[in-house]
Amino acid sequence: MKETTCAACDYPLDDNAIAVTIGGRTVEVCCEECAQKLREAEVRS
Repeated sequence: MKETTCAACDYPLDDNAIAVTIGGRTVEVCCEECAQKLREAEVRS
């Protein structure tokens, strides 16, 4: 099942979604800013 909202901010995803792998799981985010937020959160945990 394809996610339809950003994993970081719940914004609806479009064709410009960015795939980010966090903790071995790939999620999609709406922009590079949200991708960076998830990467930083993973580093801190």
